Amino acid sequence: LPALVGLVCFAMLAAAILAIRGVGMAIAILAAGLVSLMASVLFLMLAAPDVAMTEAAIGSGLTTFLLFFVLGRVRGGETGDDRHD
Repeated sequence: LPALVGLVCFAMLAAAILAIRGVGMAIAILAAGLVSLMASVLFLMLAAPDVAMTEAAIGSGLTTFLLFFVLGRVRGGETGDDRHD
C-alpha cells in the first residue's frame, strides 16, 4: 500500500506541474481535474470513502465542467461583437 500511495502522489504532482506549465488552457483544466481525481483516489486508499466521493464529484467533476463552461463563454465572447442581448 505505501508504494501505491507514493505512485498516486507522484501522479498527482506530475499533473499539478502540467496544470501550471500546460501549453493551453484546456490542458491546464484537464490536468487540474486529474489532480482532483488523484486526490480522491488517495482519499479512498486512506479509508475515507465519503471524502473521496465528495472530492470526485465536486473537485473533479463539477469544477472541471464549470471551468470548461466558463472557458467556452470567454472564448465565445472574443468575436468582436459588442451586442449585449
